[in-house]
Amino acid sequence: MAKPNLTRRQQEIYEYLVENLDSFPHPPTLDELCEALGLSSRGSLHKQLQALIREGLIQPMNNQRRGVRLVERQDMDDMADDNALPLYGRIAAGQPIEAIANPETIQVPPPLRTENPCYVLEVKGDSMIEEGILDGDWVVIEKRDTARNGEIVVALVDGGEATLKRIEQQPGKVILHPANSAMQPMSFLPEQVQVQGVLVGQMRRYH
Repeated sequence: MAKPNLTRRQQEIYEYLVENLDSFPHPPTLDELCEALGLSSRGSLHKQLQALIREGLIQPMNNQRRGVRLVERQDMDDMADDNALPLYGRIAAGQPIEAIANPETIQVPPPLRTENPCYVLEVKGDSMIEEGILDGDWVVIEKRDTARNGEIVVALVDGGEATLKRIEQQPGKVILHPANSAMQPMSFLPEQVQVQGVLVGQMRRYH
């Protein structure tokens, strides 16, 4: 199976390891692997293996005598599971976020999330385009029921439609601000608005 971030040579070495590592009596050293692959440059192989280590495909070689070992499939699956967040669908789903049963999951890299519980929504519409949030983007939301003024939140209005807006809280009212000059802010009583999370990350596909 091709790995998208590998060069052709790195892919060839990785596939060789997957198919042949069990045939070695012990994890092969650089010299043994060089010989098996018919390579003359030990330094070149070391460079290719470092790329495979960065991709999480083989274990780090902390000293020169340590043999080459693949990362166990279960370890890779655990790493993927650690990055999986629930994907609750499109943000104007018309129901409370928690009401969506058995959500799909989506992989979200650690820099786009926080250590607190998070979930992902797909943006519907263009109400936040002036914040660079476009229709079809995925937004990463930290689960919270409170927010500071100026934060972009998922707000549930009258227990019905969930919307993504910048929040302003004043005595006796809550104003939800779009980031689209063609749209007007919406004002509600505090009891009409339930904060369901705060925006912490964003992802976009280009195809």
